[in-house]
Order: sequence, then C-alpha cells, then structure tokens
Amino acid sequence: QVQLVESGGGLVQAGGSLRLSCAASGRTLSRFGMGWFRQAPGKEREFVAGVSMSGITIAYADSVQGRFTISRDNVKNMVTLQMNSLKPEDTAVYYCAATGSGWSRSRTSYDYWGRGTQVTVSS
Repeated sequence: QVQLVESGGGLVQAGGSLRLSCAASGRTLSRFGMGWFRQAPGKEREFVAGVSMSGITIAYADSVQGRFTISRDNVKNMVTLQMNSLKPEDTAVYYCAATGSGWSRSRTSYDYWGRGTQVTVSS
C-alpha cells in the first residue's frame, strides 16, 4: 500500500504560480510511476503530467506544456508539480497518483490516489 498526500494548493491570480507537493508513505516511491491529474467541476478527471520511476521519461498534457514542471525525489519520497503562468482554466482539484506499471496518461492505470488539493485561479 502507498499513501499519498497532496499539499500546496490555494487561490492565486492569473499569471501566478503554485507548487504542489505529493508526499508518499508506506512504500518507496522509486517503484512507481507517478502522475498528476486534475478534475474541474462537471468534468472528467484528466491527465496533467507524468514521470517514470527513474524520472527520465516525463510527459505533459498539451494544455500545460511549457507552464508546468513535474519532478520527483525518490530519496525524499516526494513528487512535485511546479505550475507557472496559471490560467483560470487551470482551476481544479489536483490529484497525485502512483502506478506500479511505469507511467501512463490513463487514470485507470493508476493504483493509488491522494485525496487532492484545490487550486483556484482567479481572473
């Protein structure tokens, strides 16, 4: 079992930045591909960014490419999502997820989820 806890969400003006963190416990994070997803009201949960177990392979949704950066620290058992140039359409609950199968853009591939952290971007 892996327990994931997100932090760092909040309210920010458009153009601002936030840094989300995902702390893992229970098992070493180095055995899992990690992803960040988000879900806005009335919408499906969507892929934001993913990173492989080693940290070598990274992918982003087109909507955040160039603005968001995912990184991982397997020693500290943490994954972060640096979000810059935030837009109102980035408003959502952001979830950290772990998969034992590498990494994936599909939420159905992930075995463990955090409870999420709210990000609200005002215009």
